[in-house]
Amino acid sequence: MPSTLPDISAVELRRLIASRQVSPVELMDACISRIENLNPAINAICATDFTRAREAARAAEAQVMRGGPLGPLHGLPLGVKDLQDTAGLLTTYGNVGLRGNVPAKDNALVAKLRAAGAIVTAKTNVPDMGAGANTRNPVWGATGNPFNPALNAGGSSGGSAAALAAGMLPICTGSDTGGSLRIPASLCGVVGLRPSPGLVANDARPLGWSVISVLGPMGRNVADTALLMSASVGADARDPLSYPVDASAFWPLKSVDLSTLRVGTTEDFGMCIVDPEIRRVFRQRVEAIRPLVASCEPVDLQLDDADRAFDTLRAESFVAAFADTYRKAPETLGPNVRDNMEIAAAITLADRAWAHLEQTRISRRFAKAFEQYDLILAPVTPVTPFPWTELFAGNIDGQAMRNYYHWLGLTYVVTLATNPALALPCGKDEHGMPFGLQVIGRLHGDAQLLAASQALEQVFAGSDSLRRPVPDLQALQAARPELKSIVTHPPEMVGVQGGGGLTAV
Repeated sequence: MPSTLPDISAVELRRLIASRQVSPVELMDACISRIENLNPAINAICATDFTRAREAARAAEAQVMRGGPLGPLHGLPLGVKDLQDTAGLLTTYGNVGLRGNVPAKDNALVAKLRAAGAIVTAKTNVPDMGAGANTRNPVWGATGNPFNPALNAGGSSGGSAAALAAGMLPICTGSDTGGSLRIPASLCGVVGLRPSPGLVANDARPLGWSVISVLGPMGRNVADTALLMSASVGADARDPLSYPVDASAFWPLKSVDLSTLRVGTTEDFGMCIVDPEIRRVFRQRVEAIRPLVASCEPVDLQLDDADRAFDTLRAESFVAAFADTYRKAPETLGPNVRDNMEIAAAITLADRAWAHLEQTRISRRFAKAFEQYDLILAPVTPVTPFPWTELFAGNIDGQAMRNYYHWLGLTYVVTLATNPALALPCGKDEHGMPFGLQVIGRLHGDAQLLAASQALEQVFAGSDSLRRPVPDLQALQAARPELKSIVTHPPEMVGVQGGGGLTAV
C-alpha cells in the first residue's frame, strides 16, 4: 500500500488533523488511492464523489489552518450506505428502477454527519432495496468479503463493513432491521452498533412509529464507532421516535471495570438454528471471558414465537415501503422483496395484533433478564461466510430455512426486543474467517454497552486468538477477479464512478 494513513483509527486521525500533523487533503487522497487499489477485488464502493470530496477536504484543511472550530468528525472521509440519500450523489438502493436517482438533499443522518465535519466520499454497496444479508444487486454487482472475495460480506450494510475492513474509509454508516449492521460487521471483522430506537433520527422510515428499523454507526473499533455515534444522535421533527440526546454520553467513553459485570450467555436464544462450528467457537469465547467478569452464566429468554412475530412485523414494514411498486412494477423488485410481499398477502389484522403483543412480551422478557445481567452475549451469525453466489444460507445444521432471512434469527430476535446490540470482532472461526460476538445491552443503555464492549476489546487485543483480525491487503491488491456489470451503469451522471461488480448475480 502506498500510504498507511487509511489504516489509522478514526479517533487518532481526528486528533492528528486537529494538531495539524495530518492534512484532510492528504488523508482524502490516501483513502481514494486505497479505494482505487482495492475496490476492484471486493466491490464495496459503488458511486463515488471524489471531486467534491477533495474540494471539501481542502476547505477542511483551511479551517484547521485558520484555527476555527472543528466538528467531532472534522476532515474524516465518510462512506454512506446506498440506502441513504446523499445530495447530488447517485443513490440507487441497489435497484434497477433507481439507477438514475440523484437526490436533491441529504437524509437527516447524512446532513448531521456533514455538519459534524465528515466528508461524504462514496456510497457503499447494498442488496437490492436492502433486503437480505448478502450484498449483491443488479446495479453494482456483489460485494466480496475482504478475507476471501469469493465469500459474502454479509448485508445489508455489506459494502460499509467491507470498506472499513480494507481500510478504504475510516467511518461508514449502516442500518439494521433484522441484523443488517451486525451481520456484515461480524463477517468482515469490524464493529457495528444497532442503537436503541429513536437515538439516531430516521426521516425516511415509512412507518414513523415502527421500532424494528434503525440507523447506526460502523467503525473498525469500538472507539471509532462511539465517535461516529456521538455525531449521529439527536432529535429530528420528521422522526416521531427521535428525542434530544446528550452526545457527550457517547464520547469520550467512560471506563468500565469488567470484573464488576454480570454476563448472561446464549448460543441460540432457545430457538435459533446454529451450526455446530459456531456453537464451539462461541463456547470457547465464553470460557475466555468468564475469568474477566463477576459472573457468566446461561440465560433462558423463552422466545419460542419470535420467528412468527418477526415474519409479520417485517412483512408489515415491506408493505408500507413497497406496496405501490409491487402493484405497478413488480419486475423492478428483487426476489427477496417479492418474497416479503407474498408473505404479507396472507397476514390478517389479527396476525398483526398478535405480533405486536408478542414483541411486547419479548421486550419485557429482555427487560426482566437485564435486572439480573449487565450484558448478554450471543453469536451474531449461525454460519461462517458462504459464497456470495448463494443468495442466502438455505440449510444450517441439516435444517432447511423457511425463507431468505430465517438464518438471521440470532439478530432479529434482538431486533424484536429493541435492545441495543453491538457486533464485536473476536478472533477467527474454524475456517479462518472473522468471528463476531453479539454484545447486547439494556434498552437505552447504548453508551454503557459501548463502554463495556471497549473494555472487552482492550482485553481481546492482547490475545492472538481474540483480537480483531485484519485482511491481507497485499493479497487483495494483487487479486483481480473478473469484473462484469450486471446492468450498464447510468451514463453521464456527475459524481458516478466505480462499480463493476463481481461476476453477475
